[in-house]
Amino acid sequence: MNATEIVVGVLILVSAFLSMAAGIGIVRFPDVLTRLHAATKPQVLGLAAVVLAILLQVPTWGVLTTIVLVMTFQLLTQPMTAHMLGRSAYRTDHVRRDLLIEDDLGRDIEEHDQEDAHR
Repeated sequence: MNATEIVVGVLILVSAFLSMAAGIGIVRFPDVLTRLHAATKPQVLGLAAVVLAILLQVPTWGVLTTIVLVMTFQLLTQPMTAHMLGRSAYRTDHVRRDLLIEDDLGRDIEEHDQEDAHR
């Protein structure tokens, strides 16, 4: 067993731990917004650890370009998806408002509704 295989094994274990943490967070956290946080952050970091392990195990240009594409699309779509799910949950009253520290979206919606009422 050489050093590369040990690093690959550690990266896969880190990814597995992050996936487990995401699963526990989804089950344990109280509302949609905190569950979204638990699902998105470890998922992206876990994917980065796995693709780095793959790159270390098979260091070819084909693997590198595929990994760059996968991570690019993941980093572009994951925050947008979480944002849209959170916004949808907020608008359909699936958010515990007592857990919010500051409700910027509620204030913006009220201002928009007042502007529409004045028209």
